[in-house]
Amino acid sequence: MSPSAALLLAVFLLTPSALALSLPPLIPTIPGVTEPLTSNAPPLPILQIPTPPLESPPFEASNIKPKKIGYFWTASGDNQHKDFLATYSLDDDTFGTLLWVTDVPSSGNSPHHLGPSHDGKTLIGGGLLSLLKTQDTAFYFDTTDPYHPTFKKSNRGILSSIVDEIRAKPDGGFFITYMGSALGTSPGRLVETDAEFNIIHEWPESVGGLLNVLGEQFSPHGLTVDFDKNIILTSDFIVPLSILKPSLGIQRANTLRLWDLPSREIISTIEIPDGGGIQDVKFIPGNPEGAALATAVHLGQVWIIYPFRKDGSGKQGVAKLLYDLGPKARDTVAIYSDITTDGRLAYFTLTTADHVAALDISDLDNVKRLDDPDEDQPTIGPHYIKITPDQRHIVVTDYFVQTGDIGLINTPADYKALYIDILDDGSLSFNRSIDFPREFANRGGAKPHSSVVFDLTDPENPLYY
Repeated sequence: MSPSAALLLAVFLLTPSALALSLPPLIPTIPGVTEPLTSNAPPLPILQIPTPPLESPPFEASNIKPKKIGYFWTASGDNQHKDFLATYSLDDDTFGTLLWVTDVPSSGNSPHHLGPSHDGKTLIGGGLLSLLKTQDTAFYFDTTDPYHPTFKKSNRGILSSIVDEIRAKPDGGFFITYMGSALGTSPGRLVETDAEFNIIHEWPESVGGLLNVLGEQFSPHGLTVDFDKNIILTSDFIVPLSILKPSLGIQRANTLRLWDLPSREIISTIEIPDGGGIQDVKFIPGNPEGAALATAVHLGQVWIIYPFRKDGSGKQGVAKLLYDLGPKARDTVAIYSDITTDGRLAYFTLTTADHVAALDISDLDNVKRLDDPDEDQPTIGPHYIKITPDQRHIVVTDYFVQTGDIGLINTPADYKALYIDILDDGSLSFNRSIDFPREFANRGGAKPHSSVVFDLTDPENPLYY
C-alpha cells in the first residue's frame, strides 16, 4: 500500500470514536401489538428482525446479605425475553439463593463476558450477537448496592462490535476487546472507555497500527494488561462473521498482539504456528519476565508468551509451547483460562471435551497436570472460568455459544453455574451448582455465559473479580 493510500485510509478510519452511539430499538415495544411479532419472527441470514423484547416475568428475591456474591450475565433461553444479570449468594449456608434479577432493555444479545470496575461500583457485560439486531453491544450495571444491581446504560462502538474480554483501568473505565468490525469482519478493535464509561478510543488509531491490523487478521478476544510493566497482550480468535451462515468456513487466527500501554501502539505481532484460534491470554502473576499464558484451540495447547524477549530477528515478543493438554483438548471450539493470584495454579475449560484441566505452573520448566484427562467430570460445555477472590473455589459456567439455525457454532451445554472447590494440592472437587434452566423456566430457560464474584468478608477491604 502506498503512503498516500495509507494516509487516506487512516483519515477515513480515524472517525472520532468518542462519538460512540447508544440508540433506541428500531421497533419500539407496543403492548398488545409487538408481542406476536417477537414470538413469531423467523430467523434470517445474519441480520435479524430487531424485535423488542418480551417483558420479564416476576421473580422471588431474598433479602439476605451474604458475604460472597455471584453475578451471572445471562441470556433468556427463548431469545425473546429480556437478557439479564442474575445475582446469587455464594455463601456456604445460603449457596444458590437468588438475590436479584436486573434486566437490560433488549433480547437476543447472546450475553458474553462480564467484568467489574476497579472500585466495584459498576459491572459491564458484552453482547456477542447484539449486532445482529442492530442493538447496543455493551451494558453497564450499577452495583453501588451489591445486592440489588440496577441497569445503568448501554452503548456501542462506531468502528467495532462483538464485545469480548474486559479489563478495568485503575483510574476508572475499561479496556475491552471488540472481536469484529462494525460489520463483524476483521479488523476488530481494542476499545477504551473513560471513567463515565463513554467510549473514547477504538485502538489502533495510528497509521502504523492500522496497517498492522489490516495486514493480518485482527480478531482480538483475549486481553491482559500489566499496568506495572506498561504492556498489553491481546489474542486473536476468529472472524465473527465467519461463524454465521452463509459461510465458507470459520476463519481462525494464530496471532497475538503486544502493545505499549502508555501509547496504545502495537509493538509486534506474535505467532503460534497453526494455533487455530488463540482464544485467551493472561499474564502470570508475579512472573519476573512478565510472561503470559495463551491458549491455542486447534492444537489443544498452552503456550507461554515472553513479551520482553526478542526472537532471532530482533522482534520483541516470543512464544513457546508450555504444555500439551492432550488429544481430547484439540479442536474443542474454546479453551478459556484463569490463574491464581500467586501464579502457582492455572485452570482451563475444554468446552466440547466437557472437562476442566488443572496445571501446577509453579515451576515453568516442570509443569504438572493435576487432573485426570480421562475422568468424566459433571460438566457439559464448560467455558467461562473465574477463580474466586479468596482463591478457594472456581466458578465455571456451562455455556459457550449457540447461534442456532443462522450459524456454525452450537456447543452442547447444561446451562449450569458450577462452584468448584480448589483442594490443597490444586486439584478440583465438584460439588455445587446453580441450575439456570430450572430457575428461569418462565423465560424459556436461561444461558449464563460469564460471572463476577464479590467477596465482602472484610468490609474494609472488599474484593471484586
